[in-house]
Amino acid sequence: MPARVGRRTGPDTARAVLAVGAKAERDRGVARRFVVSVMLLFACPSLMAAFSRWGGALFPAYRSLSKTWIGLLSSLASVAPFALWDWLVVTLAVLSVIALVRCLRGRGRLLALISWIALAAALTLFSFVAGWALNHYAPPLAGELGLEVREYSADELATATEHYLTEAASLAPEVPRNDDGSLAEQDFYELAGIAGASYAGLAQSHPIFSGSTRPVKALLLFGEPLLYSGHTGIFWAPTGESGVPLNDPPADLPFVMCHEAAHRLGLASEQEANFAAYLACAASDDVRLRYSGAYNAFVYCWNALYNADGERAVQLLQDAAEGEAGEGVVLVWADRLATHEAYNAYEGTFEKVGTTVNDTYLKSFGESSGVRSYGLVVDLLIAWQLR
Repeated sequence: MPARVGRRTGPDTARAVLAVGAKAERDRGVARRFVVSVMLLFACPSLMAAFSRWGGALFPAYRSLSKTWIGLLSSLASVAPFALWDWLVVTLAVLSVIALVRCLRGRGRLLALISWIALAAALTLFSFVAGWALNHYAPPLAGELGLEVREYSADELATATEHYLTEAASLAPEVPRNDDGSLAEQDFYELAGIAGASYAGLAQSHPIFSGSTRPVKALLLFGEPLLYSGHTGIFWAPTGESGVPLNDPPADLPFVMCHEAAHRLGLASEQEANFAAYLACAASDDVRLRYSGAYNAFVYCWNALYNADGERAVQLLQDAAEGEAGEGVVLVWADRLATHEAYNAYEGTFEKVGTTVNDTYLKSFGESSGVRSYGLVVDLLIAWQLR
């Protein structure tokens, strides 16, 4: 009986087998990343639908979890005084382009690259929606503060406008100004620290304002593009960072910082974040914040009054300028004109695109007025003045 001759696998065959196995494992990895990406993307509208229908039953548990999560992210990101997310986005974009070039040159696998990009995008979107954006379905802030918001008469709007103008005019001469009367530039990072902690006092009486007190971040890379898109600040939920451009006009800067800090506390609605910013500014020991809050409250109310009755709005301003607070009123109006001029420099097509994108985003989370919700803060301001 002939002896069996054992067949030995040569080096080339072994390498081929290993290569086939490695390729199969890489293909499975690509498939897994695509599957996870699809699952995460599908989870976002599913969560939105669930909170839209049963949001009342899911709060305040979700808000507490969201505050804890965002607070943790904010603490981790506090290693730098500037926003980390914009640098991270640019870095990932550059790396993706480099990887794409390698793939096109045959030194990489295009499908694997796409799977990693899809996974990163899906994780970012899921973190945004599940970790913070569902706060859009929270109960109204007015109820938390015991305010009754209703339809208001023109007289009530005019009274509120005069109230906030008087408040702003009394503070206008106290804030730092240049020799020509214009607002002096302030240390951004000093204001960022004050604004970031501005809700600590309010939280003692209203727990809704509890949360991270980390400084607001400077947007070093995306600050200017953000202004050109028609926005003065942004809250980036995946890193828990409230960011503001360095070039926001001085009259608006403290208020915008407090607005973005309000988003970090789970106040997703734009009108509620604006109202919270006024409350935080009004409660501050820093006159720059108090003035910025009163100034913005006046501007919102005056704009609403002007749209309702332009002649009455102009007459109210003229009467105030001729009254006891005339000097302060003149300064307030000069600040408004300077602020308007500063924003005019950023107007253009990009602003229209940015506004459209933001409008679509707000409506997708139930803010049916879209970007017009920025002006609905007037109802809350009137309710606060009448309380």
